[in-house]
Amino acid sequence: MASTNLFENEQAIAIAALVGVVIVLFIIKRLILVRLKAKARSEKSSMSDIYRVLVLSLNAPLNLLIWVIFLQLVKSIFSVFSIEDEVAIKALGIVIEAGVIITVFLFFERFVNYTLERYRDQSTIVKNTSAIAGGAVRAVFAVLAILIILSTMGVSVTPIVASLGITSLAVALALQPTLENFFSGIQLVMDKPIRIGDFIELDSGEQGFVEKIGWRSTWVRMLPNNIVIMPNSKLSNSKLINYYYPERELSVPVDVGVHYSSDLEHVEKVCLDVANCILEQHEYGVETYQPFVIFHTFDNSSINLTVMLRTREYFNRFFIKSAFIKMLKKRFDEEGIVIPFPITALNVEQEGAASALYNQRHQNQPSEQYQEKPPRPT
Repeated sequence: MASTNLFENEQAIAIAALVGVVIVLFIIKRLILVRLKAKARSEKSSMSDIYRVLVLSLNAPLNLLIWVIFLQLVKSIFSVFSIEDEVAIKALGIVIEAGVIITVFLFFERFVNYTLERYRDQSTIVKNTSAIAGGAVRAVFAVLAILIILSTMGVSVTPIVASLGITSLAVALALQPTLENFFSGIQLVMDKPIRIGDFIELDSGEQGFVEKIGWRSTWVRMLPNNIVIMPNSKLSNSKLINYYYPERELSVPVDVGVHYSSDLEHVEKVCLDVANCILEQHEYGVETYQPFVIFHTFDNSSINLTVMLRTREYFNRFFIKSAFIKMLKKRFDEEGIVIPFPITALNVEQEGAASALYNQRHQNQPSEQYQEKPPRPT
């Protein structure tokens, strides 16, 4: 009876020790993360980003590692108390080995993905490839972890790898559209006809900012703030305009018409004065650009010209064009330069003569529907 009580007391002490070890390990994990956070806040160099990535990457793997240590201690207690349950001990061994492998691969997967996310704004290549690269890294680490776990369990992975080759061929045929979109996305990232943040115009006429280049599709945010989702295969094979490539600055043509009696030299001088003033004063104008004027059309009621301005990016062209038109209209009024209304001239005398001649020719001719029909032969 005394031995039984002693055994039960030893078990209770062991369980309490396990609980205490787990609590201590969680406290140590908390201290490590707090220390890393403090280092991330104190560092002024690029090391601060690495410390932030470590904080994000270590949280889940450390939790998993603590439970792996807990299971290892449980397995040790089985040996101390001579608990001979081969099935439970073997299962614990497999779970522990799998837990260690998953912990290692989980840490590296999270470290790589959080590194890509942290540095995506500092590199165009990382920014454009972060979505696709993150998914690819996650898939590769998951497959490697599964294969290694199966190998530690005594399962031969060679037939699995061979069958994966055949299976992948069948999957590739079944998922041909998906794979086409995937490789088109890689092509978009590598060739870089568009980049995240670019303002583009699709061949359908829709315009917007590139939000995301994903595995299957590219997201474009339209000006009304809605999203157009384009499959990568269609986007890579379609014609589009990238208003941010090779640079964001963009010429803004403004068409103007003046009266035929206007002094064109004076008109050109006034237009250039207004254009230079707008480019210098407006927040979206390019001060270093030299505007110019081209007269190009003798229209029905005006001589047409084009004033060429320049703005910082495509989306700003509406505002700078509006400001230029308002200031130019005011200056034209001050200088006495006339912007004519569209005029259509009618020659009333000629039209009246033609109408009289027509009436003279047809007034003595009966209408066809009232002409007498010839008698029917008998």
